[in-house]
Amino acid sequence: MPESSTNAQTRVYRRIAWRLLPFLLICYIVAMVDRLNVGYAKLQFLADLHFDEATFGMAAGALYVGYILFEIPSNLMLERVGVRATLLRIMTLWGIFAMAMAFAADRWSFYGLRFLIGAAEAGFFPGIVFYLTLWFPNAWRARMTSLFALAVPLSGVLAAPASAWIMTHLTGAAGLRGWQWLFLLEGAPALVLAFVAYWYLPNRPADATFLDDAERAILARDLGDDDRKSGAKGGFVAALKDIRIYGLALVYFAFYSTQSILLLWVPTLLKNTGVKDLTEIGWRASAVFVVGALGMAAIGWSSDRLQERRGHLIGCGVVASAALIALSFFAKDANATMVLLMVAGAGIFAYLALFWTVPTAVLGAHSRAGGIALVSSLGASGSALSPTFIGWAQVLTGSLYGAITALAVLFLASLIVLWACAPRPARARAVATPPTFAHAAKG
Repeated sequence: MPESSTNAQTRVYRRIAWRLLPFLLICYIVAMVDRLNVGYAKLQFLADLHFDEATFGMAAGALYVGYILFEIPSNLMLERVGVRATLLRIMTLWGIFAMAMAFAADRWSFYGLRFLIGAAEAGFFPGIVFYLTLWFPNAWRARMTSLFALAVPLSGVLAAPASAWIMTHLTGAAGLRGWQWLFLLEGAPALVLAFVAYWYLPNRPADATFLDDAERAILARDLGDDDRKSGAKGGFVAALKDIRIYGLALVYFAFYSTQSILLLWVPTLLKNTGVKDLTEIGWRASAVFVVGALGMAAIGWSSDRLQERRGHLIGCGVVASAALIALSFFAKDANATMVLLMVAGAGIFAYLALFWTVPTAVLGAHSRAGGIALVSSLGASGSALSPTFIGWAQVLTGSLYGAITALAVLFLASLIVLWACAPRPARARAVATPPTFAHAAKG
């Protein structure tokens, strides 16, 4: 490709990245904080509401029941009505239900509200993964998906100290407990961002006033090249007939089951090592997610630079599984537990970003919205089942570690299926290096 054309391509994707990714990242951070905060709130509400770990596990999993049921319809609707109306609906409803969690009085209201949060949020992550395929060709997607998915570890960085501070300092204010203030304050930003998203985001490249005709032509050419290379045809029905999609859903199920350990149980694992102070639990948990964010960014950069997916994914899965299995050997050592959780976090969060380069490469342009949602919804059942599994294991055995080891082994075994389903590595044609946000500002 001529140098001038390469420079033009670079400018286009830098401009798109700078325009879309920061805002989408903020939205996803808010979504993840509203998922994660229940893991911190439980340190108080278990006693207040007279719940045990099994009840908490079922409540945590109830979110994903709603998520699974409504994810495919939401993504198919997004393809028809656009991202602006979809995010307005999703974020308004989940903000309302997240704030209502402050007034859950018993296990049934707790289960019901968690289900409603999942039903409201369904379609957000797979919807944005699909949305990014409208703006970035496959060669750029690991970096772009990594930048978006950075919200998962970054939400942990923010949620840990913020949740600890709210629960420590606001208990008793206006007659409410700290965990109630936690749900109120951390649920409210979604309501504001819902309306900002409707005003700020273009539905598709044709609506993007920040691109000129030549830049839209570059984007259309690169996306068209991807579709011709994939050879995938047809719409959602074609995705339903592709056996690889079900294999990838199985892989995502194993991953999601394992990821829930980091999203829900880190505060409990740290507390079990003997750390009692909420503030110390907060900063230790925050450090786990900081390392996870750094690992995600570095491994996503490496994967795009080398244009290689399978080896990076397998490596992340093996390292994360080994770290989680090792947790049981250091159950009373707070520092060793924190280091192992850091290693697991780097592997798991990088895996999350890289995984979505595989289904989007396998699926054709007209089957991506439904196909992505199908993989995500079937896989998300792992987060519906694994919290319940871990909670019951804790009640029956008095320990979390047997269940954690079992889920880590499942994740390890799923890598065999991933190897079979992922496209074989191939030397891609020369493409411009995807941008960091620091470089994007110069475009």
